[in-house]
Amino acid sequence: MTVTLRIWRQANPKAEGRFENYQVETDTDTSFLETLDILNEQLVEQKQEPVAFDSDCREGICGMCSLYINGHPHGPATGATTCQLYMRRFKDGETITVEPWRSAAFPVIKDLIVDRNAFDKIQQAGGYVSFNCGGAQDANDLPISKEAADMAMDSATCIGCGACVAACKNGSAMLFVSAKVSQFALLPQGQVERVRRARKMVAKMDELGFGNCTNTGACAAECPKNISLSNIARLNREFISAKCKE
Repeated sequence: MTVTLRIWRQANPKAEGRFENYQVETDTDTSFLETLDILNEQLVEQKQEPVAFDSDCREGICGMCSLYINGHPHGPATGATTCQLYMRRFKDGETITVEPWRSAAFPVIKDLIVDRNAFDKIQQAGGYVSFNCGGAQDANDLPISKEAADMAMDSATCIGCGACVAACKNGSAMLFVSAKVSQFALLPQGQVERVRRARKMVAKMDELGFGNCTNTGACAAECPKNISLSNIARLNREFISAKCKE
């Protein structure tokens, strides 16, 4: 199959960006990132600058393959990252538009690569737990209900890719922050920092320029790990409780 890739090219953060079209021959069983690899091989052979894009595990775990494809974060496949997207999702002869995440908090570094250090800074503000470093505790020392453990694990599956921010019309990071707060708030190990965690992480999110949440739900609809909107409700409760205890 032959497709036309309409790709955003931007030499550096201060350069003016533009779309450029490239024709690529690929196969229905080829992944989208492999198709970009094929394109880059062509560009190198033609002595042209290859397209810069992020990828690492290519197994849907790391979240680095953050591309906006035909108006969807990570592409048209639901519950999957870009590296899990295959060309059979597209038609022969189709024009596919590929862009970087669009958010003031995620500035473009080059082409399809954005700076997502903002998420790391939010994590550093409060996304951790305190514990004694020593011998491992017995599994039954800290009893946790299955319901709480399941909800915490569901929240912890967030890979911090930024699809929620890219999908949100306000560029909000509430789904990401709420998942990171929830995974600790639900467990006994996370109680030491519980009050200051929500307050500090929300304050850092606002400081970094993310928008406000208006509960449209686009974040959860586009999340490759299907993080639930209920986490945002939990974050709101955690934040209000923390403010009351100041």
